[in-house]
Amino acid sequence: MATDYDAPRKTEEDQSEESIEELKARRHDKNSGKVDEDEAEAAESFELPGADLSHEELAIEVKPKQEDEFTCMSCFLLHHRSQLADAKKMICFDCS
Repeated sequence: MATDYDAPRKTEEDQSEESIEELKARRHDKNSGKVDEDEAEAAESFELPGADLSHEELAIEVKPKQEDEFTCMSCFLLHHRSQLADAKKMICFDCS
């Protein structure tokens, strides 16, 4: 069976139900312009710069640098040895 992709996807019943007047009426009913969000609850999730985080605990395990890793002396990121571009300067491929 051949499919006509240019044919409208809505049936005539769907098109008649969604008249412009009905859409305008629904738009005004659903959106009152107010957001139902408590400002106090939203403010609790924000972290301010310089905030005291001494009571926070890490949720991940921090491992020391492995033998097959190096620290780039340009970007100071930890990379695998396969990313080493210059062994003398200890620079990664991204920085070279």
